[in-house]
Amino acid sequence: MNDMTSIQVKKSLVKELKKVKADSQTYDDLLREMCKIFKKVKGKDSFLMRIQQEKMREIWDNKYDEVWDHVQVR
Repeated sequence: MNDMTSIQVKKSLVKELKKVKADSQTYDDLLREMCKIFKKVKGKDSFLMRIQQEKMREIWDNKYDEVWDHVQVR
């Protein structure tokens, strides 16, 4: 039994994949490598986002900034 399949992607994506893959590298190898990288980065992104959210809350959620919510512009 063949464990390979075909997927449909836009031709523009195929052009991009050709630009990043090594000459001897198969698309299967390239996509596996991309998946590994994505998995590593995905966890870090959410970690960094949590840190950023806390810092933004610290910066923006303070009594001095609340004063600006009630300023009337003439």
